[in-house]
Amino acid sequence: MRSRYFVTGTSLLIGSVVVTLGVIMSPVLTGVQQTNQANLAKTSSTQYGPLTGADRDFVVKVRLAGLWEYPVGELALKRGTTAAVQTAGEHLIVGHAQLDDAARDIAPKLGITLPNKPTPQQQGFLDTLTAATGKNFDGQMAQILRITHGQIFSAIAKIRATSKNTLVRQLATQANNTVLDHITQMENTGMVDYERLPAQITATPTQGPDFTKPVLPKPGEPTVVLKKPASLEGKGEPPTPSPPAPVDDAPGSSASPATPEATSSPAASAVR
Repeated sequence: MRSRYFVTGTSLLIGSVVVTLGVIMSPVLTGVQQTNQANLAKTSSTQYGPLTGADRDFVVKVRLAGLWEYPVGELALKRGTTAAVQTAGEHLIVGHAQLDDAARDIAPKLGITLPNKPTPQQQGFLDTLTAATGKNFDGQMAQILRITHGQIFSAIAKIRATSKNTLVRQLATQANNTVLDHITQMENTGMVDYERLPAQITATPTQGPDFTKPVLPKPGEPTVVLKKPASLEGKGEPPTPSPPAPVDDAPGSSASPATPEATSSPAASAVR
């Protein structure tokens, strides 16, 4: 399978980082908390609304997630021993290609510089899975990705609920849908060890802040672009969120008086 992990203008080689599985299981939530200090320095005004340091950091985190999870999706297509693992790989590739496109679109509009490579921690995740094969790969992929997506889920919800920036809220909505889809895909493999999840999610990592710190590109460095392969057209798409169910007016309301048709129709009272 030809890789779709591109760098505009040149090829990309990612160096190996040796990290034990115990280190790999250190929660990425620390990476959310130990944010880029430059991004958190101040709130700025944009035509899309105020942009806080947390907003900037969130856009960077979306970019970082794709830089290691997209290659994991490629590994799943090559090495996955079950259809469910390969399907999960499709969703990782497609979902992060779409998120990456959105992040790269809004970053220049908001004056945000995006990294071109994963953090050392994320590279460690990728190196561990690159070294795994067979059922071992299947199980480690499902567990690691379930942990990382579960940890970032609440952080996305907080940004969506608090951001006053239109572009950031749109990205958070898309990321929320994608991450929930990826959680579901990992669970669909049947290889997630739920008994180990709580301990792994709350474990305290021993690495310093640089372990989860994004590395900004050098001046003139070409931009890594995550592309959706033509072979995955129509595959791996996160489900479109259902629109909210209509809310009926209170009984006896003059705005919407009850009628025999409305009260007798099963469709009228159905709750999605």
